[in-house]
Amino acid sequence: MLIAGPTASGKSALALSIAGRTGGIVLNADSMQVYGDLSVLTARPTVAEMAEVPHGLYGHVDADTDYSVGRWLEDAKRALAAARAAGRLPVFVGGTGLYFRALTQGLAEIPAIPEAVRAEVRGAAEALDSPALHARLAARDPESATRLKVNDRQRVLRALEVIHATGRSLTDWQRDAQPPVLDAARCAKIVLEVDRDLLRQRIDARFEAMMAAGALEEVRRLATRNLAPDRTVLKAHGAPALTRYLKGEMTLADAIAEGQSDTRRYAKRQATFFRHQMPDWARATPAAALGVVMGMLGN
Repeated sequence: MLIAGPTASGKSALALSIAGRTGGIVLNADSMQVYGDLSVLTARPTVAEMAEVPHGLYGHVDADTDYSVGRWLEDAKRALAAARAAGRLPVFVGGTGLYFRALTQGLAEIPAIPEAVRAEVRGAAEALDSPALHARLAARDPESATRLKVNDRQRVLRALEVIHATGRSLTDWQRDAQPPVLDAARCAKIVLEVDRDLLRQRIDARFEAMMAAGALEEVRRLATRNLAPDRTVLKAHGAPALTRYLKGEMTLADAIAEGQSDTRRYAKRQATFFRHQMPDWARATPAAALGVVMGMLGN
């Protein structure tokens, strides 16, 4: 069972209900909920929710880890095998479209990038703005540069690291992708769709609730670790603005507003990805989704 949808659409609640009814296990497919340092700010399932049914792939990665789609896929394979061995229905749920694409379409087996190479590439990039960095990639790997947006520094850096370490372009590696872990045609799969105005309200209300539940304290603790600025966890929605508040660079009200706005923009990008990259998935509103899914599962 695969459940996707924009942030704050009710995916986790749906997965919990399905796993409870089928004796399944909820497996995380969200790139931020893998990190142990940010539970509240990433809206990870609560301790009580995780006690209701088995959960996997949540909070198992340290914030200082350079975690990738490939590493998630290896973790997902192990979790899937364990679920099958236990006779449980695996319920993958999350908002990271690249995770679902890797799971159902395969992923290139790119060798691990040596830390020395990573440090060299990223060190050289510090003095470059995004257009200059993208131009550097275009000079070495024009095909990958054509596919990547100028301002997508993380993926541009990744492409530079790959060609620097392996001598092959990222695009070449991706052409030789390994077969998918799951046969998408045999999976029950659904995307939750929420009215745009309602989703905005849900996002804003959830951010306020996360603040009340200790999101700021999480960010404060994370800041004390003095992580390298390129660590993915530092880009969790709301974390940059709350960090600026803690540094005295903006008011708390402005930090909350920026966090909400950032999350709304992310939800819009998610919806676009699901629409274009997952057109054959079933669609349903949160209210109707449980009935639709149980029908798909034959229950």
